[in-house]
Amino acid sequence: MKARIVTLPGDGVGPEVTAAAVAVLEAVAAHYGHRFDFDEQPIGGCAIDATGAPLPPAALAACQAADAVLLGAVGGPKWSDPNAAVRPEQGLLALRAALGVYANLRPLQVHPALAALSPLKNEKLAGVDVLFVRELTGGAYFGAKTRDADAATDECRYTVAEVERVARRAFELARGRRRHVTSVDKANVLETSRLWRSTVQRVAADYPDVALEHQLVDSMAMLLLTQPSRYDVVVTENLFGDILTDEAAALAGSLGLLPSASLGEGRNGLYEPIHGSAPDIAGQDAANPTGAILSAALLLRHSLGLEDEACAVEAAVEYVLQHGPRSRDLGGSAGTAQVRDAVLAALEEHAGAHAAFFSGVRACG
Repeated sequence: MKARIVTLPGDGVGPEVTAAAVAVLEAVAAHYGHRFDFDEQPIGGCAIDATGAPLPPAALAACQAADAVLLGAVGGPKWSDPNAAVRPEQGLLALRAALGVYANLRPLQVHPALAALSPLKNEKLAGVDVLFVRELTGGAYFGAKTRDADAATDECRYTVAEVERVARRAFELARGRRRHVTSVDKANVLETSRLWRSTVQRVAADYPDVALEHQLVDSMAMLLLTQPSRYDVVVTENLFGDILTDEAAALAGSLGLLPSASLGEGRNGLYEPIHGSAPDIAGQDAANPTGAILSAALLLRHSLGLEDEACAVEAAVEYVLQHGPRSRDLGGSAGTAQVRDAVLAALEEHAGAHAAFFSGVRACG
């Protein structure tokens, strides 16, 4: 296979973790006979410094022409003024809208070897395997905004079509998992949530093999911490999804572990670790590249259709998480490069010895 992948390293630790993910993708291409062409473009604070725009037109055009986009992180103290006219996160929001990536997938699994790092008791973490599907291009983040000296507004707006398409994506994904969807809203208060609930309920009729339950967002925030193993696929709107997925990330023990994929109707998707730019450790070879590497695995699966290769990367990461070395956020002392090299070594051995090397490691998916 030939594919063109645009990389947006961004700010802070973004360039370091993105480079690790690219190294893994290059190894996959070499092992499995593919050709991946990489095109690095600026986004975020570094793009503002260089061009005055958080997403330069040339970078956007490159992303729109690519088969997939791999993002590091954006932002940092230098650009943190919320009243600034131009801010790094504007580039990310514009990119999501331009690519039409309306469904943000955030898989969450708790690795048994790392359960002690979670703030929850170990018995609550057994069997936790949740896929969050967050609507990404609607709601308050994209609604009309006003502000004067005495008041401000952020419009939260959803159409039936916006809700229906992300709901269908959630139900389709649930069919490949445990066939259970939890839809999260605030239908007891918000009109947009009442539209959300009625639309999801109607879509569910087309998936009689998938169970549906509704939860209010405030009770869901509690249930994620008290009964996390009962959930399979969780679908919700943009703002609620942003908050709940960061809350749930605490279950895994570190933000550095978790990947994400943002998908639309076509092949192209946007892939990024869920952590931020972590400027306090940038340039110190201290960032955990696992989330970025697992985001590359999602890229292989969802944009390129390379399921075996995605599974190989995930198995290599699983092996390193079990056997080490571990990065500092996981209680170890390994730097970004050392973790990257360990994943590459595991991937190399897997490519030569196939599944026998990973006996005892959880199966893909």
